Amino acid sequence: MLEIEVTDETNTLTSAQLTIAKQVLTHAAAEENVSRLSEVSVTFVDEKEIQSLNATHRGLDKATDVLSFALHDGEEEVDLILPEGMRDMLGDIVISVPHIERQASEYGHTYERELAFLLVHGFLHLLGYDHMNETDEKKMFTRQEEILQSYGLGRPQS
Repeated sequence: MLEIEVTDETNTLTSAQLTIAKQVLTHAAAEENVSRLSEVSVTFVDEKEIQSLNATHRGLDKATDVLSFALHDGEEEVDLILPEGMRDMLGDIVISVPHIERQASEYGHTYERELAFLLVHGFLHLLGYDHMNETDEKKMFTRQEEILQSYGLGRPQS
């Protein structure tokens, strides 16, 4: 079971949007067969804060849409070192609220679709997915879209 801590530092997300955030992550965890007790933290921030975090942790002094800080990259041996009943701290996801708004408009989909997209993207990073090369990118983005489709916020089928 996944425990999710959500903090909206911008105080702009509605209670319905915060509920979607938790539901999407719970769904993604089930789709990814995260069976052990786990925990993830999600923080919604403004552009100034995400730019500061990006500069500090990645050396890129620019705003971005989502950052993930994995406490481990999906290592299997975590099961061996966690005492029974203790939650596996997967890590933190930080999302820029202005990016949700802007990208939803740019890509022609709903705020909720972009919110879910960034959440699943960040969550998959916590599980060890990456997109540093074409093969890994295809695997991650395909999986991301499968999860969003099965949740009901996938790309419209043409």
